[in-house]
Amino acid sequence: MHNYPDDWQLPTFDTLVLKPKESKFVLVIPVINEGKRIQRQLYAIFDLPNSIDVVIADGGSTDGSLNRDFLEEVEVRACLTKTGEGKLSAQLRMAYAWALQEGYEGIVTIDGNGKDDVKGVEAIVEQLEGGCGYVQGSRYAPGGLAKNTPFSRWFAGRFIHAPAISLAARHWFTDTTNGFRGYRASYLQHPGVKPFRDLFQSYNLLFYLSIRATQLGFKVTEVGVTRVYPKNEETPTKIKGIGGKMKLLLELFAAVLGRYHPSPTDS
Repeated sequence: MHNYPDDWQLPTFDTLVLKPKESKFVLVIPVINEGKRIQRQLYAIFDLPNSIDVVIADGGSTDGSLNRDFLEEVEVRACLTKTGEGKLSAQLRMAYAWALQEGYEGIVTIDGNGKDDVKGVEAIVEQLEGGCGYVQGSRYAPGGLAKNTPFSRWFAGRFIHAPAISLAARHWFTDTTNGFRGYRASYLQHPGVKPFRDLFQSYNLLFYLSIRATQLGFKVTEVGVTRVYPKNEETPTKIKGIGGKMKLLLELFAAVLGRYHPSPTDS
């Protein structure tokens, strides 16, 4: 049981710890009802040659995909299940706070919908060990690969999202919608970041953290990763309809305009 700092605003959550800490870095996987996709992904992570602790940040799955026997089989270290309010950013706040209290030197995050080749984990960890505060996985960077990307996703990511984030960060990024990324603990704990605020509920924490690192002088980089969308199948996504996309754009522009930067009165 951790005693979190008083100024960390976290959703309520349940903690299931299955094994002791074994790595300096942790892989956080946010999920909700990903079924066979997350199970296949965890088998692939289990087969990686270089081990990393794995923590599931569950938004409240009800599909039975994260039962204890399976998690123990693939040697997941812990499963955190959000019981309070919020969506993706709340799940990430929950998991990042827990990981920092566990003493991890850095955190890698990968989506739990099976689109990403987990072999990219090693490349991100290598950059974190080399001193990068923020590492962005990119399917468009050298060594990266994009397959079956829907046109709307490709266009918005390349010509709206990445240019906007890059302008605010004063550093060129090519794939800022990609949730495959890494952060050093020193970046997340910097007093100019304060990621544990409950204004981060949906996708805005990802946008904010993409921008803030270079503004505070942290070294950043991109590494090539592979992202494959399923062919002739529905795109796995939690962003639904025009309303969901408009909300995403509003959060993007709020991040670009600095509206999530902490003020001296933030608690």
